Amino acid sequence: MKLTSTAIAGVVIAETESRSDERGSFARLFCAQELRDIVGERTISQINLSATLQSGAVRGLHFQRHPHAETKFIRCLRGKAWDVAVDLRSGSPTFLRWHAEELAPDNARMMIIPEGCAHGFQALSPNCELLYLHTASYVPESEGGVAWNDPRVGISWPLPIPQNGGLSDRDRNLPILSAGFSGV
Repeated sequence: MKLTSTAIAGVVIAETESRSDERGSFARLFCAQELRDIVGERTISQINLSATLQSGAVRGLHFQRHPHAETKFIRCLRGKAWDVAVDLRSGSPTFLRWHAEELAPDNARMMIIPEGCAHGFQALSPNCELLYLHTASYVPESEGGVAWNDPRVGISWPLPIPQNGGLSDRDRNLPILSAGFSGV
């Protein structure tokens, strides 16, 4: 597994080597030993699968607050996604900066998003499936979110967002960060 740091501390891209022959292919999607410097003493507590039918649809930006903050490991199993991490950590030198990465089965990339960062993605193809590994279980009372179009964050989404089905009601109603927001 090849690990590449991004401009946001803790946001890492992991590239997996796939082995192929006439039968098909094999790839290790997660290895606690190879990721021990990132995972530390945490364990994977939850695994989720997201299926997005429509190209251009956006999900997010979501995070969980302390004490249920989580690190996420995200892979695209089908289609293509433009995966985004936003640094919401108080005092971080990259506070409110974002990093995006195209994830697809053929590029074998996994985005690792640390605690204190929001996550969202845009489906770049129809029938896009993302696999999420989380280091904490979902706790609704700890959930937070930031509007996909927050001007303080300024994400440049690569595709237009469809008027019908491009955002859930929940994501459409996520808040814009207040001027006094200083992080999580």
